[in-house]
Amino acid sequence: MKIRTALILLFTTCAAVPAFAQDASLPAVGSCAGAPRAKPLFSGTMDAVGRLPSRSSLGILALGTVGAIGTHSVDARTTRSFAGDTGLRSTFQPGAVLGGAPLQMGAAFATYAIGRALNKPCAARLGADLVQAQLIAQGLSFAVKTAVRRTRPDGNRFSFPSGHTTVSFATATILQQHFGWKIGVPAYAVASYVAASRVQMKRHYLSDVTFGAALGIIAGRSVPIGHAGRLVLTPVATSDGAAAGFTWVGRH
Repeated sequence: MKIRTALILLFTTCAAVPAFAQDASLPAVGSCAGAPRAKPLFSGTMDAVGRLPSRSSLGILALGTVGAIGTHSVDARTTRSFAGDTGLRSTFQPGAVLGGAPLQMGAAFATYAIGRALNKPCAARLGADLVQAQLIAQGLSFAVKTAVRRTRPDGNRFSFPSGHTTVSFATATILQQHFGWKIGVPAYAVASYVAASRVQMKRHYLSDVTFGAALGIIAGRSVPIGHAGRLVLTPVATSDGAAAGFTWVGRH
């Protein structure tokens, strides 16, 4: 497989899940007028964990699983062609830092702390949502890693799923739900870049980052943002097979 083909496959796969699973028509709320007070970090996280078992999460998980299974057959070829191009190493090397837990969690806590210190409820609420999404994303990733114990392309353990990808997509999901697609598109682009970097640096396979993207979106969507309405994705059984259905949910 040529390098260009591998890149297209990687970015298309990582972008497919948010394109189908994310809330649609969310208004931008950059002004945060009337924003609710920031939720308690850890009790709020437990509330968000309680929202994980849902039809929407099941639908996203199903998409991620299908994507991971579909890309599993090209894992080895993608790694050989994509990671074999040493000229791309410097381009994708920053992804290890951008998607790392220290930066992701540190930025979330910093946003929350600054918002509280400066009495900025919008920033505090955003920071709280980011912290909660990060905690859930890392918990989900760790649980699956320890259960699967897949060997990484570089020979180490715990390849499936990609933790960097999971936390990056969780962050992108929170940003998209707070500010709409004007911020969501570049946020998901950065998350996809992080996912690509993990494959290029032989830390993960294509199927690892595909499933990680789905887990990250599930983690981000489990945090209640409080918009006026949203579209919920649910799996639907039809006479011709499985399909995806969308249901409008009003103010919550």
